[in-house]
Amino acid sequence: MERSEVLDAMGKLKLYGMRTSYDEIITTAVKRQHEPQRIIGDLLNAEISEKQARSIKYQMTIAKLPLAKELPSHGLLCKPLPGDRDVQLRSDRDQRDSDPRPGQW
Repeated sequence: MERSEVLDAMGKLKLYGMRTSYDEIITTAVKRQHEPQRIIGDLLNAEISEKQARSIKYQMTIAKLPLAKELPSHGLLCKPLPGDRDVQLRSDRDQRDSDPRPGQW
């Protein structure tokens, strides 16, 4: 079977990972004299990797995560306390620190 026929068959079977890596795997296999089982295994691993990558890409697309520029509108950033509240917190702390403790009269 010719290279173009193999690639066409892989395309018809929707084996896009195998089709993409076919030339690289065959070139390496010829140079290193790999067994047919090893070649088939490498092609299958390429297909599995491509399908996993496509699945992750799809899941990320449908996840509808907020974009970085949208985060402040969701209230995820800390907001400063109003001035009066900050003064009240400081005065409460100062008063607590200046009060004598029981038994220290």
